[in-house]
Amino acid sequence: METKQNTLQLPFFILFALFSLSFSTYAQTGSLKGTVSSIKEPKLFSASIALFNEKNTLVKAVLSDAEGAFAITRLPVGTYSLKITMVGYEDKIVPGITITDSLVNLGTITLNESAVQLNEVVVKKEKPLVQVLADKTVFNVENTINATGNTGFELLRKAPGVVVDNNDNVIVEGKSGVLFYIDGKQSFLSGSDLTNYLKTIQSADIESIEIITQPSSKFDAAGNAGIVNIKLKRNKNYGTNGTASAGYNYGRYGTSVNSVSLNNRTKKWNSYLNYSNRFGKSYNFMEFERQQNGKVFNSDTKTDYTSNANNVKIGLDFTKNRRNTFGMVLTGNFNNAYGDGRSRTPIRQITSNSIDSILVAQNKAHNKNYNLYANINYRFQDTTGVSLSTDLDLGRFNSDRNTFLPNYYYNPSETVILSSIINSQYTPVTIDVGSLKSDYEQRLWKGKLGAGFKTSLVETENTFDVYNYQSGQPVYNTTLSNRFNYKENINALYVNYNRMIKKFNFQLGLRMENTNSDGNLTSTQQNNDTRVRRHYTDLFPSGGITYNQNESNSWAVTYSRRIERPSYNSLNPFEYQIDELSVSKGNPFLQPQYVHNIKASHTYKYKLNTSLSYSYVSDFFAQVTEAVGQNKSRMTTKNVANQETINLGISYPFTVKNWWSVYLSVNAFRSKYIPTDPSFTGITQETLNIYGQNNFKLPKGINLEVSGWFNSPSVWGGTYRTASLGSLDMAVQKKFLKDKMTLRLAVSDIFYTSPWTGKTEFANVIINGRGGSDSRQVRFSLAYNFGNDQVKKVQNRSTGVEDEKNRIGG
Repeated sequence: METKQNTLQLPFFILFALFSLSFSTYAQTGSLKGTVSSIKEPKLFSASIALFNEKNTLVKAVLSDAEGAFAITRLPVGTYSLKITMVGYEDKIVPGITITDSLVNLGTITLNESAVQLNEVVVKKEKPLVQVLADKTVFNVENTINATGNTGFELLRKAPGVVVDNNDNVIVEGKSGVLFYIDGKQSFLSGSDLTNYLKTIQSADIESIEIITQPSSKFDAAGNAGIVNIKLKRNKNYGTNGTASAGYNYGRYGTSVNSVSLNNRTKKWNSYLNYSNRFGKSYNFMEFERQQNGKVFNSDTKTDYTSNANNVKIGLDFTKNRRNTFGMVLTGNFNNAYGDGRSRTPIRQITSNSIDSILVAQNKAHNKNYNLYANINYRFQDTTGVSLSTDLDLGRFNSDRNTFLPNYYYNPSETVILSSIINSQYTPVTIDVGSLKSDYEQRLWKGKLGAGFKTSLVETENTFDVYNYQSGQPVYNTTLSNRFNYKENINALYVNYNRMIKKFNFQLGLRMENTNSDGNLTSTQQNNDTRVRRHYTDLFPSGGITYNQNESNSWAVTYSRRIERPSYNSLNPFEYQIDELSVSKGNPFLQPQYVHNIKASHTYKYKLNTSLSYSYVSDFFAQVTEAVGQNKSRMTTKNVANQETINLGISYPFTVKNWWSVYLSVNAFRSKYIPTDPSFTGITQETLNIYGQNNFKLPKGINLEVSGWFNSPSVWGGTYRTASLGSLDMAVQKKFLKDKMTLRLAVSDIFYTSPWTGKTEFANVIINGRGGSDSRQVRFSLAYNFGNDQVKKVQNRSTGVEDEKNRIGG
């Protein structure tokens, strides 16, 4: 089977036109900033600030942010007056503001409470679909109706610049190795455990997905491509309120998706409960043609998955006073899943079309997974800029896995069984996680100094019990069974400094991480690498410069060094059987891979964002397939190359008409893999990734959304050359009952173009493959908001816990 490689080139004149926009320049101007507060509230959120010139003409209007801060840039030299208004407070006028070519700091402006108080006010603010910020790109999931019925993992495909490969690895800006966070907290799951967990999170529970490609020293250094943070929804309205939703997806099979959230908020207390579930079946297919030792193995596998997933989240926040806030979150994820796989593999000589034999297997798997995590958080912040945040986290992940593997060899006509090998596997996994972190910030030298520490301990217990069936009875196989326990302790210290000097913002940080790991294999086999201990310490510098030229143009250059550590499964040296013809083995000598990232970006009028990045990965590791004997193959992970990636990213939201808005994101990157292993063939590949979304406001309050993504030929995991693939989605939405009820209908992968095809070659083993899932689906959902949806006395402020970006929730 040959894989057809299509090539798609972005026209040069389009790039030239977009870059031409980036180099617009304007004359020198001035700017001003300040902070809005009151006697009771040191930070007033969403205060309206209007700036007038000497002719009393409105020049600019802005809102204060969650910190009460506001800033207005690119102001011509002159005299201005400022008017601050907010419901529940008396208007404030600041006259005689003289603007020169420098920054004017108005300091803290205090509002007085109005003698006449409004009991409540409705606050509505719609976030854009995608926000390109200085330090991250935010994909606001709740604002795309095409997200209906998706899981957290499926939504990653829709996120700008994100690609998911055939092994469910996530690629960002052409680089693999992404560190996942849930509500600002690192997830210690990896591989299939992480994928399965993300597939249980529902789109109804997700507020946004943050893509942080250049994290500061405050974040963990893991993740070559940076961090993907999935923020779950939190209701910020006062009083008692909630949302209930029910949905149904239909593709090859049907799946029901339901959720309910409850929230009660007062000035000092906030308690909430979220529950969601996903019940139903899904489908997956994989076809591989493997050429090895003069033979061809054509495997065709179809698998049905039945999932019964439940997610629960309980939280409690207490604001003692304006300086001290306490929080606690309990999160549980429970999934009872079944897999039914049907595999057929004809075997023949490569020089002949005649089949020698056929291997038929019908595997059945039963997985019981649960995640339990608890977090306690304390935050202190005063009016001088001093803040301290401390998090204690404890968690456990447990998976009980039972797999039944019957293998039958038939004659070419599949009428006679030539031989059979039947076994079963019991492979439970337990992961215990504990971490303590603290972050401190204060003002220093007209800037902000941050410092902190983190210590984490992860312990995993992996059991692999194999039973061979003899006369219909299971017999324990001591040769193939094993135990692998792994401990990893990471201790980190960091310091970070940020300062604004006129139009420049400087940020510099350094993080030190000390890693101690111990992998211990227990088995009856003789292995020279049953115990592998490692101790190493690394320094990870990061920094950046941002230049705010004027209101239309801002520039930034950032740098960071990061690390990608091998997962515990990839370090397990035991060789275990996947099926009769395939085995898998870890590599205890696998080295971590390190990356240097540098990125330059430009933002035009807060909309058009252009970036150019370069990364160099040393000791890049990839999953490869090697020959074992005449017929079997072995999958393992090796350090095979160094990788260079150059990425050009362009994102642009714009409005065509007042009823038609568009968002476009383009990433064009070139990946080059330079071999360090003689069995690995160097690869160079140019790839184009496009995501686009159209939103139409139709009559009678109907919203229509048309979106899609496209990936040109690319390389996955350093070894798989893949052909083009993509998806076109459509969705329609209508609200009823004064916008309390929302009806959504969506169709995904309309033309069924997301299945992949690819080819890989390593150590004289050639594999051509294709695969996919039941991605073409019709999805329906109905949601209802109940309770109080208004904010008393317009105090729509966040608690200290909500302000902190690293707040724990999952």
